Amino acid sequence: MTVENLPPVAEMMRAAGLEPKKQFGQNFLFDLNLTGRIARSVPDIKNTDVMEIGPGPAGLTRALLMAGARRVVAIEKDTATKPILDEIVAVAAGRLTVVYGDALRVDTSHLGLGEYAICANLPYNVGTELFTRWLIAAASGAPIKSMTLMFQREVAQRITARTGDAQYGRLAVLTSLVADARILFDVPNTAFVPRPRVQSAVVSVIPNADKIRAVGDIKKLEQITAKLFGQRRKMIRGIIPNVDWARYDLTGTERAEELSPEKFLQLAHDLI
Repeated sequence: MTVENLPPVAEMMRAAGLEPKKQFGQNFLFDLNLTGRIARSVPDIKNTDVMEIGPGPAGLTRALLMAGARRVVAIEKDTATKPILDEIVAVAAGRLTVVYGDALRVDTSHLGLGEYAICANLPYNVGTELFTRWLIAAASGAPIKSMTLMFQREVAQRITARTGDAQYGRLAVLTSLVADARILFDVPNTAFVPRPRVQSAVVSVIPNADKIRAVGDIKKLEQITAKLFGQRRKMIRGIIPNVDWARYDLTGTERAEELSPEKFLQLAHDLI
């Protein structure tokens, strides 16, 4: 038995008596053509270790292995999927390790990964928090080569938004100053079980070493973006008083969504 000739994902789920759990934000992908497309979107996958979050019944896990990932480390909170994951571990020839725990609490530095990619169909309820952590980790020196992630389309738009876009906010500022991000393709809600109310999209985020060097202390950028976007309806002079805004080619009457990422970086360096 090999990964390629395992039974279909839906069949393995039925055999294990499993159904997606709402409390874990689970929406599973059974279409191996789609999961294969996601896996093949991971840059240089055949020479890359991959961390996956929330493998569930392992549709994407199987696709990553079949696409040639050097090694996959999957972090799963729901131990009910263990019978399925155990079957895949057994035929993966040592290329799959499953860690059971909450991805928000697992210390990834202890997973034995060197430089690695992250690929995941992220649970809707924790996806943004996980992504923000990874972005900050990459800016702080974590060896993350790339992130190929599925989000609700609205979140994908927030990640890739530019100044002036309706979705522009803190997430877009942090992302654009640390990485190169783009939406790869949309995924209809009909692809999931159960079917969510919203559409999804796969996003590619590649940490950029030159940008990270320019940022310097990421904590300063975290603070200035949290401060200004935390009161986004207020003028910036009302949030940070006693600043010579003309020095930054600003009047102080601007609101956070009007400031470019580069302006945020300048303010972070000078005011925090």
